[in-house]
Amino acid sequence: MAANVESALSCTSSVWFSHSGGVRLAIRDWRQPAPPARGMVLIVHGLGEHSGRYERLASRLLAAGFAVRAYDHFGHGQSDGPRGGMDHDKRFTFDLAHVLNLTITGMSQDLPLVLLGHSFGGLVAGHFVAEKRARIDALVLSSPALDPGLSPVQKALVATLPRVAPNLRVRTGLPLRYLSHDPSVIEAYRTDSQVHNRVSARLARYIATAGPATVGTAARWTVPTLLMWAGEDHFVAPAGSRAFAASAPADVVRVREFGALYHEIFNELHAEPVFAELFGWLDERFPENKAR
Repeated sequence: MAANVESALSCTSSVWFSHSGGVRLAIRDWRQPAPPARGMVLIVHGLGEHSGRYERLASRLLAAGFAVRAYDHFGHGQSDGPRGGMDHDKRFTFDLAHVLNLTITGMSQDLPLVLLGHSFGGLVAGHFVAEKRARIDALVLSSPALDPGLSPVQKALVATLPRVAPNLRVRTGLPLRYLSHDPSVIEAYRTDSQVHNRVSARLARYIATAGPATVGTAARWTVPTLLMWAGEDHFVAPAGSRAFAASAPADVVRVREFGALYHEIFNELHAEPVFAELFGWLDERFPENKAR
């Protein structure tokens, strides 16, 4: 597949905008090199970052025959909203529903649709599915923020601040040295003008409550899901993924922990086992069109 990967890496993404409840969202499409596609993958990014950071993953998906779309959350990237803000409690699942519906109605053929969420995006995607709002064929969760690993003091703040100052934004304090073992990934993140380190009280409360709520539905999970997480994660607590995995039906949810990896498992120095797990799972569900 190496030659296909190289050709896909030369593809460019295009950004356009759509309005979700009066908020302008930036939506990014990667050019499909060789139609027809095997399916559409909709990527949901993490806290503080933006969809443009998923070029590497998108290129690999394109090379495997999938069309790829992503979007910038409210308060992130090129989308509207204060950095790290949240204007109402349903904002992120509401926007995901909007982009998902746009994607489904805009497809020229009836393609399988895969939702792929990383970190905070994994929480949003998982919570969306848990609320039975998904019209998707499969779900991939990468280091999802199902347990933010809050200290007792942080839990107390999350319980009180949103009531008195929901829009108060503070620094996330995420330890960037644990983003990836690849120094170039960390440096690119540090110098990216579209990356921010803010989170509002309302958004923090959403993260703190939506994770346990999603884990609580794991035993009744019905959407085919690949759950992968980093064993050495310092951004979210791996315990959230482990708890979900322990409760979820084994014939519905495939789980894989990468014990030595940091948070961004697709951007690690030794990410090939992660990609192998992803594409092996996708191949089982959406066989490649040999005519491509």
